[in-house]
Amino acid sequence: MGKFFRSTRLWALGAASVVALPLLGSGPALADANFPSTEGKTSTASILTYEDMVKDLLKLERNSRYDVDVFTLEEAGTTVNKSEQGQDLYVATVGNGPEDVWVQGRIHGNEPYGTESILSLLKSLGTNGSSNYQEIRDAFTIHFIPMYNPDGSEMNIRQTVLWDDAANAPLLDTSGKEQRVDLNRDWVADQFRADESLAFYEYWTMVKPDYGIDIHHQGLKQEYGTGDDVTLSLGISLAPGGPTLPTLANGEYDILTRQMHGYVYEELSKTGFINMDRYQVGGSLEIDIKGGVVSAMMLGLDYQGMNPTGHSTPVVFFETSGNTSDGSLGQKARGKSIQQNILAMETLLLGLATEEVQAVDPEVWEEIPHAPVTGYLTDYAGVIPVTP
Repeated sequence: MGKFFRSTRLWALGAASVVALPLLGSGPALADANFPSTEGKTSTASILTYEDMVKDLLKLERNSRYDVDVFTLEEAGTTVNKSEQGQDLYVATVGNGPEDVWVQGRIHGNEPYGTESILSLLKSLGTNGSSNYQEIRDAFTIHFIPMYNPDGSEMNIRQTVLWDDAANAPLLDTSGKEQRVDLNRDWVADQFRADESLAFYEYWTMVKPDYGIDIHHQGLKQEYGTGDDVTLSLGISLAPGGPTLPTLANGEYDILTRQMHGYVYEELSKTGFINMDRYQVGGSLEIDIKGGVVSAMMLGLDYQGMNPTGHSTPVVFFETSGNTSDGSLGQKARGKSIQQNILAMETLLLGLATEEVQAVDPEVWEEIPHAPVTGYLTDYAGVIPVTP
């Protein structure tokens, strides 16, 4: 497919998503300055609450032309199906394609734009009759989780809090402190401490998705070598070329995840307002963690016999710069921050549907700006240096 045609398709998707943004409230569809914010200005007034999300989901279901189905995990039939504090856990599906895609947002409660981005894309896929969206609907059944961590989102904290149902209060540890759990580190064989983890893990084993996308935030970041502000980092929790990923699925995930991000990088570089790099920590380290949710998906974790066939899912994540904990979201940047996530998701979905992703040279991954890799930050062996 020619580059002109690919660019035209991307523009059409992006234009449709801009139209979808008003669903999210009073924030601007696109903004100029302060992207991302370096002034410590974050207003949480326009960030969607759990109640807002439920209302928007039900409205989308009522108004959709293309069968948006909204349901709770209780309705889906998972054994555990509520948050720690008893809130319903919501999923929305759209599309009737033979392959399943898992898209989750706001697993960290202080990273809000995954929810807004997912709702906007869900609206476009549920109402827009363009050939691009139809191609995505025909290829995939997409399972959107707009707010994985409703309790943490309501408390505006990264984690969730384990809850004592009898006392209707936080569960305390031996020192009298409330117990907080990072849900993105809880899909581990000897953990699964939080109800949300058990609930969504069981749903994942029911769906057995073919691909996955995870929407996150990060702190403010500058591009290596230029010092330019980064708006979006492209990442994978088991590093391509690292200690783990090349050993999975006969090396296929190592290639495919490079292609997935390489395709997004090539396409979104044309937008003019998105500045991307590779997600790295500690300056020059790639992450290779086995305790993360999407890592467990790629590893095919079998917890309590719920995944006996070892089904696994290749997953990538998008990291928007700025978060509520650091006060660095920047209110003026809201529209663009949401928009870049929407473009990243729909570009990847269309590229997978048309198989343009699978035709990308995996070495494009090396062209995405990044610091020279000196090692891999792991949760099982400390830092593993790169071997010359």
